Amino acid sequence: MTSLLIRGAEVSGSPGTDVLIRAGRIAAVGTYLPASGLPVLDAAGGALLPGLHDHHLHLHAAAADAASVRCGPPRVRTAADLAHALATAPGDGWIRGVGYVETVAGLLDSTALDSLYARRPVRIQHRSGALWILNSAAARRVGLDTATAPGIERDTAGCATGRLWRADSWLRSRLPDSGPPDLTDIAARLARYGITGITDATPDLADTSRTALIAAAESGTVPQRLNLLGVPLGAQCGAGVTTGAYKIVLADSGFPEIDTLVSTIRAAHEIGRPVAVHCVSREALLILLAAFDETGSVPGDRIEHGAIVPGESVPVLRRLGITVVTQPGFIGARGDDYLHRVDPADLPDLYRCRSLLEAGVGSALSSDAPYGPLDPWRIIADAVTRRAPGGRVIGPAETLRAPDALGRFLAPLHDPGGRARAVTPGVPADLVLLDRPIERMLEHPAAEAVRTTVIGGRVVFDR
Repeated sequence: MTSLLIRGAEVSGSPGTDVLIRAGRIAAVGTYLPASGLPVLDAAGGALLPGLHDHHLHLHAAAADAASVRCGPPRVRTAADLAHALATAPGDGWIRGVGYVETVAGLLDSTALDSLYARRPVRIQHRSGALWILNSAAARRVGLDTATAPGIERDTAGCATGRLWRADSWLRSRLPDSGPPDLTDIAARLARYGITGITDATPDLADTSRTALIAAAESGTVPQRLNLLGVPLGAQCGAGVTTGAYKIVLADSGFPEIDTLVSTIRAAHEIGRPVAVHCVSREALLILLAAFDETGSVPGDRIEHGAIVPGESVPVLRRLGITVVTQPGFIGARGDDYLHRVDPADLPDLYRCRSLLEAGVGSALSSDAPYGPLDPWRIIADAVTRRAPGGRVIGPAETLRAPDALGRFLAPLHDPGGRARAVTPGVPADLVLLDRPIERMLEHPAAEAVRTTVIGGRVVFDR
C-alpha cells in the first residue's frame, strides 16, 4: 500500500490536518481532503512528523550485539561478574562478548582473560568498538601468533597479546563462516522508533557485508532508506541503496601520517565523494583540520563523533563547512564514567551540541548503535538534559532545546547538517505518527509514543 489518507493529524503545529499519500509520495496537505476510496488512518490529533534519520550506526554489529554476552556495566561491573557471564553463556562454541570497559577488570589480554574463562574460545569487544580481546583458545583458533595483519598487538618479545586494534575485517575472515547476521529484528526496532532512514557508518565494508546490506534493503528486510559510508572508493551500491561520504578512521591507537590522510581525502574529493572522518580525540581533530587546510573541503564532508571539540576549533569547522555527526546519548549512558576518566578540562568540550548550532556549524544527532543507545527519543532527552546516570549534568552550556534536538534527527540523509525536513507535498511519504501532540512529546520524549511509521507510503510499523 503506497496510497493512504491520514486524517486529523497535527502537522507543523496545526491540528486537524489531513495528509494524502499517493504512489509513495505526499500528494496534498490540507483540511477535509476527500478520501476517494483510499484507506484512511485516523491520527486522532497525534503529531505527524517526517521520519527520523539515524545518521550514524552499524547495522550488522547492532544485529550481532543482540545475541552477544554483556561484558560491561550495568550488568557486569566486576571481574567476578564477567567470569560468571562467560561461564553461563549459552551454547558450546565461540562466545562473543560486547560492551567491555576497563573498570570491570582492567585492560585485558589473553592471559588475564584466561584467568576468568578458558574453556571455550572467547572474543570480547571493548565498548568503543575499537578493540577485540581474545583468550588463548580463541587466539589459537584464528592463528594469532603467526598472523601479520595490522592492529595485532605484540609484546616486547614479539608474542601476540590477544588484543586486536581495529582489525575487525581480519578477525571476521578467521571466524567460522556463519555469514552476516540477519537484520530483521534490528530493522523492526528502528521502525518502532520512527526511523525511516539509516546511514551505516561501518568503515571498509567487506564485499560480503556490503552485498548483504544491499540485499536486505532490496528484499525489504530493511525497509528504511539505506546510505553506506564504508563503500570503497570507486565502487557503487546499485539501485535502492546510496553511497555516502567515504569513511576514514583516525584511530587513537595509531594516527596515519598526515600525507597519507591528505592523499586519501584528495582521492575521495577527486571522484566527487566527500569524506566522513571518525574523530574522537582532540589530537585527531587537530590532525584532521590540518589535513583539510591542505585539501580544502567539499559539501558533505563530515566528522563522525566529534567527542572532543575544543572551543577554538568551532570557528574553523564553520569556515570549512564541515558537519559534525555526534552522539549526546553517550552522556546519558556513560556520563558517570566520563566524570572519572575524562580530563576535567575536556568536559566542556565533550559531545558539543548547542555551541555548534549557535556557531552555524552543521550538526546531526545519531546513535552509533550498538556502541551507543539506539532509541532516538532517549538521545533527544539526553541532548536536552545532558544528565549522567548519577544525576550530574555534563556540559550544561551544550544542552539543546527539545525541538532543536528533534530537528537534528530530521535532516536529510545525505545532508545531516541541513535543515529539518517537513511534511509537505511532493516529498517521499516517509512519516512517523505519534499518539500525542508534539508539545507533549517533547516534554517527555518516549519511543512508546510512536504509533505508526510509514516509508514510501507503506506502513512498516503500526500499534
